[in-house]
Amino acid sequence: MTGYCLIEEPQQLEQLCARLAPEAELALDLEADSLHHYREKVCLLQLSTRDTTWLIDPLKVSDFSALAPLLADPGRLVVLHGGDYDIRSLHRDFGMTVGQLFDTMIAAQFCGISEFGLAALLRGSFGIELDKRFQKADWSQRPLTAEMADYAAHDTAHLLELANHLRERLLQLGRLDWVAEECSLLIHNRVTEKGNGPLFLHCKGAGKLKPRNLAVLEALLQFRDNQARELDRPPFKVLPAETLLKVAELLPKTVRDMNDLPGLTPRLLKRYGEQLLERVRQGCSVPEADLPRYPRTRGEPNPGIKARITQMKQWRDHISTQLNLAPGLLAPNWLLERIAEQQPETLEQLAMIQGIRRWQLEVWGEGLLENGAKEKQTA
Repeated sequence: MTGYCLIEEPQQLEQLCARLAPEAELALDLEADSLHHYREKVCLLQLSTRDTTWLIDPLKVSDFSALAPLLADPGRLVVLHGGDYDIRSLHRDFGMTVGQLFDTMIAAQFCGISEFGLAALLRGSFGIELDKRFQKADWSQRPLTAEMADYAAHDTAHLLELANHLRERLLQLGRLDWVAEECSLLIHNRVTEKGNGPLFLHCKGAGKLKPRNLAVLEALLQFRDNQARELDRPPFKVLPAETLLKVAELLPKTVRDMNDLPGLTPRLLKRYGEQLLERVRQGCSVPEADLPRYPRTRGEPNPGIKARITQMKQWRDHISTQLNLAPGLLAPNWLLERIAEQQPETLEQLAMIQGIRRWQLEVWGEGLLENGAKEKQTA
């Protein structure tokens, strides 16, 4: 299948939705501008049946009331690849939800496929080569070039065929229900707003800083955020977070003190050097009683819990090898930590642990409990 139809008028979208109403399955993808603007937005929606692809331009068509019920219908299968971001973005920008989802990336992982990117899957399954030149393009630019539109169309053109291919493999492995459960949970994911809390909570590495340095980091991050908003650029394109973290650790007193910091080029230093120093002074002037502290959700587990976690990881890794599944997919570390802390002794107790899946209970629930019982007997 090649080619696409471009939807740029409300009437075109209404006609398209009437055309799609009888369809039992649709492939869906979207393109956004998160790498280019302060507030990201969806800039293009791609929809495909088995023989036609449509590109819907939400910068020209703002009313999606006709499309929303089609996607939300639990009787219609919507196929996405790596759909977490798409599900969150559709709800954030348009209030749209998906009623029934099949995620080809999740399906590939449960098939034991290590290279589960869309390009790798299409190459391995059908010998199709995707052109990924526009993966980081600014999709808010108009008019769309023919090359960008063609790139977008190919992202959904083969998804339904790929879904069939992966579904057959899952059926052979007896894992189709596992993927169905994961997808049924995925459709409820939503964007979490940062709110009015401190920005350092979203900065990797901030938890290692002392309160004084944390106050400096917050001042630096607030400065960067204000600059990003004024420039309409993503904050990371104004100043790297890693650089601000180093400034907060160093507490420089002069611009020269920042000369060798990674990520702080001479151009950036000339533009922002004095303003960064002002934020350092601002953070250093915060009264001792008002200094921020990074929240600690819990302390180090006691030796008994740590031993149980280690033992369960070894058991998990052995099972994952037998099943040809990534260990973190079979039983992620956070789940093993919860199990080690709560020490369930029955399947009913194990099922009460937050985040555990039904398929996990069926696949390794009894084995884990038996393994734990053996450990107690040898202790």
